Amino acid sequence: MLTLETIVALCKRCGFVYPSADIYGGLNGVYDFGPLGTRMKEHIRSFWKKTLYQTDKTIIFFEGSLLGPTAVWEASGHIENFTDPMVDCLNCKKRFRADELDLTKACPSCGKMNWTQARKFNLMFKTQMGAMEDATSVAFLRPETAQAIFINFKNVMSSYRVKIPFGIAQIGKSFRNEITPKQFLFRTREFEQMELEWFCKPDQASTDFLFWLSQRKNFYEKLGFNMEHLRFRAHEKDELAHYSKECTDVEYQFPFGWKELEGIANRGNYDLSQHEKFSKKDLKVFDEETKESYTPHVVECSVGSDRLMLALLCDAYHEEEVENEKRVVLKLHPAIAPITAALLPLTKKLSDATFPLFNELKKKGFSVQFDETGSIGKRYRRQDEIGTPLCFTYDFESDNDKMVTVRDRDTMTQQRIPIDQIETIIKEKLTY
Repeated sequence: MLTLETIVALCKRCGFVYPSADIYGGLNGVYDFGPLGTRMKEHIRSFWKKTLYQTDKTIIFFEGSLLGPTAVWEASGHIENFTDPMVDCLNCKKRFRADELDLTKACPSCGKMNWTQARKFNLMFKTQMGAMEDATSVAFLRPETAQAIFINFKNVMSSYRVKIPFGIAQIGKSFRNEITPKQFLFRTREFEQMELEWFCKPDQASTDFLFWLSQRKNFYEKLGFNMEHLRFRAHEKDELAHYSKECTDVEYQFPFGWKELEGIANRGNYDLSQHEKFSKKDLKVFDEETKESYTPHVVECSVGSDRLMLALLCDAYHEEEVENEKRVVLKLHPAIAPITAALLPLTKKLSDATFPLFNELKKKGFSVQFDETGSIGKRYRRQDEIGTPLCFTYDFESDNDKMVTVRDRDTMTQQRIPIDQIETIIKEKLTY
């Protein structure tokens, strides 16, 4: 059985993820992404963008600011409603989310039963802008990426000359002051979202919701997930957010249970109506056919890229016994793997001949790695552990026959190929 501790250890050992400020004791709920984690996240973003571009829909990309004034969050409801119930243990002084505890039982930290009353805790990070600290200088780090899209909806329409229906997509950081961040990358205080807000006519919202629900299912299938570990759970009426007409969560079976990766929601016209009400600005659209104005409805697809990365690592992790030794392998989709191919000289004596091949591929934009240290078997195992789909080994015959040996990560089969076919084989693997 895979444990979260196994994934955490792999991430630190191989350079996917490090605890932030580790040499100072760490910063709870915040992580730094190492060389492999950075590349893997780049590939996840690229994969997400491509799936949007591959539809026949008009999608525009956008980048909103991280800071927002109080008025934005009053309009969106975050000031009043973006809270979790919080309790403190009066004995050990530790703080917990009340909805995750049985308050009729003892504190899980110290074993005593001495709780404060539950109270609301707003999850937004508050800060001050400018030299004067007063009510007019208050700003907040955004707890989600969507609001800047809603606020700029009319700006995008007029400047980019698009018509309803169309989507605005954004990838960016959000910040939530979680009471109890936990489960590694799953619940953190600083995280990244990939979000699409689809603007449509009111009578098309339900149809478009089903379209995007289908598109998101295709996304996870293309990523190579074991679909038995994923489920699409429609919200019951009593659990829908007050602004949602319909909503489906994409949930993954992590080692710690079924948890949400993505939310797909028909948000109605709540968001634009709220900003119209609070800003006193007209956010309606004029319909040339009906000669009437209306407030567009929104279908939202919002996935956490950090959570998605964690799910991909969990899903790809395999342990196998090969020649009486344990082989750890990440069977990631080739387009998501941080390193697409490794160039390996059979011995260090062949490094000078192998390195130009690596350098040429790197200059062409391929995510490749050069490794000359250790036996060839150990180097294969290192590449297996980080999910590299292909290894190309340059040996003593390569100078004469202009060929190298390509090894497949999943099957471990090896094949002799011409050097001038390396690039073609990598491209074929990436479109697999």
